[in-house]
Amino acid sequence: HVQLVESGGGSVQAGGSLRLSCVASGDTIGRYRMGWFRQIPDKEREGVAGIESDGSTSYADSVKGRFTISTDNAKNILFLQMNSLKPEDTAVYYCVADAKAVVPWDWFGGYSSRGQGTQVTVS
Repeated sequence: HVQLVESGGGSVQAGGSLRLSCVASGDTIGRYRMGWFRQIPDKEREGVAGIESDGSTSYADSVKGRFTISTDNAKNILFLQMNSLKPEDTAVYYCVADAKAVVPWDWFGGYSSRGQGTQVTVS
């Protein structure tokens, strides 16, 4: 399994931007399905964005047009560029990865590797 460490979270005003990074180690991410999930207290974990090994991407309706998922396979890093942030984007964001892509991208249980999370607060 690949190990994942997120960074880039913080506090920002509504309308602002943040870029989350997820550094992977233990394997190359180019052959993995990668994704970002977020967790709001007392709510279900939500799939935010996913990227397949072929580069195709998927987004939750709530972030389409505002968030962009991408990878730097040479550096083994996953990114989430978040623009036009809203207070409802406040959550802990988790980076995930799995070598298989046999379940829907937004099913958290389908990922074997998960980071520790990074807090994003929008006010």
